[in-house]
Amino acid sequence: MLDALEHLVSGLGTGILALVALLWLAVTAVACLVGVGLWLLPSALHAVRAVADRERARLSRWGPEVIGSPPLPPGLRAAVTDRAVRREVSWVAVHGVLGTLLGVVGLTLPLNAAHDLSFPLWWSFVPESAATAAVGWWTVRDWPGALLVLPMGAGWLAVILLGMPALARLQAWPGRRLLRPDAGTDLVLRVAELTATRAAALDAHATELRRIERSLHDGTQNRLVAVTVLIGAARRALARDPALAAAALDRAQDAAEQALAELRAVVRGILPPVLADRSLPDALTALAADCPVPCEIDADVPGRCAASVEATAYFAVAEALTNIARHSGASRATVTVRRRGDRLCLTIRDDGRGGAREAGGPGGSGGPGGSGLTGIRRRTEAHDGTMELASPTGGPTTLEVTLPCGS
Repeated sequence: MLDALEHLVSGLGTGILALVALLWLAVTAVACLVGVGLWLLPSALHAVRAVADRERARLSRWGPEVIGSPPLPPGLRAAVTDRAVRREVSWVAVHGVLGTLLGVVGLTLPLNAAHDLSFPLWWSFVPESAATAAVGWWTVRDWPGALLVLPMGAGWLAVILLGMPALARLQAWPGRRLLRPDAGTDLVLRVAELTATRAAALDAHATELRRIERSLHDGTQNRLVAVTVLIGAARRALARDPALAAAALDRAQDAAEQALAELRAVVRGILPPVLADRSLPDALTALAADCPVPCEIDADVPGRCAASVEATAYFAVAEALTNIARHSGASRATVTVRRRGDRLCLTIRDDGRGGAREAGGPGGSGGPGGSGLTGIRRRTEAHDGTMELASPTGGPTTLEVTLPCGS
C-alpha cells in the first residue's frame, strides 16, 4: 500500500510537470497562428523531452527500465515529424490529465480514511458545519451518528488496500506504452554499449600490460642487472681481496631478495595467490592488513564467483584503498561486500576530506582527477558492471561497484 501511494504521489509530481509542458505547447500552438510560435517550438519540445525523461527515470525505479529516446533531431520539421517526439507529446497530454487526477485521488484516499477513522475523537470540538464525514453526506449531531462514520473509514481503508496498486499501475500505463523506444532501439543501444565496454576492456588490458612491463623493466630487471654486476665484481675480487668479494656477494644477495620481492608483488598484482587458493573475503582481509589506513572488511559472500569477477573486485578494492592511503587523509575505511541475487556489490567508504574524482572529471578539492578511478570504471564496465562515486568536498567518500556474477 505504501509503495503504491509513493508511486501515485511521485506520478502526481510528473503529472503537474506534464500539465505545465502541455500548457507551454498550447501557448506555442496559439503563437504559431501569429507567426512567432516557431521561435518557441524548440523550447516547448525540449520541455516535453525533459518531463518525459523524468517519467522514464521514475518508471525505471519501480519496474523494468524504460530506455530513453535518441536526441531530438536537428531542424524543426524533423523534430515535429519524429515518431518519438509525437509519442512524447501524446504522453504529456494523457499523463497531464490522467496522471494528475489519479495522483490527487491516491493522495485523497488516505486523508479520507484518516478523517473518518479518527472522527469520533474530535467531532464534538468542531463547529456543527464541520462535523461531517469525509464525503460530507450528513452533519453529525450525536454520538450514534459519530460512530456511524467509523465504518466509512474502514471502507476507505479497504478501498486503499484493494485499489491503490491498481491506480498506480493505471497511472504508469501511458508512460510504459508511449515512452518506450521503438522496436529494435534497445538492441541498437545494447550493441553500442557492448562496443564501448569492449573498447574499455581492451584499454584496461593494454594498461595492465603496460603496468606489468614498467614494473618488470624499472624494478625487477634493474635489480637482476645489479645482481649480475655484483657477482662479476665478486668473482674478480675473490683472488686478490676475499673480504671485498664477500661484501659484493652480500650486496648481490640483498639485490636478489629485493628483485624477488618485487617479482612477487607483480605476480600478486596479476592474480593474488590468496584469491586463487582461498576466497575473496580472505584476499580483501590481506589487503586491509597491508593498508596504512585502518580498514574494516565486512564481507558476506556465499560461494565463489567467477575468477575474473573476483579479480576485478580485488583490483577495485586494492585501487580504492591505495587512493585512500595516498590522497584522502582518512582515519578509517570500511569495505562492505555483499552478493545480492546475481550481483556482487562492493561499497568502499572513508572519512577523508572528499573531493575525489575521475581523471578528466570536474574539479574537486581532491586535486587532479585520479586515473586509478578511471581504471576501476573501465574494468567494471568491461564486466557489464557499474561504478558510482560520491565524494563531496569535506567527505565522506563512497565508492560503489556492482558486478554481475551469475545466479
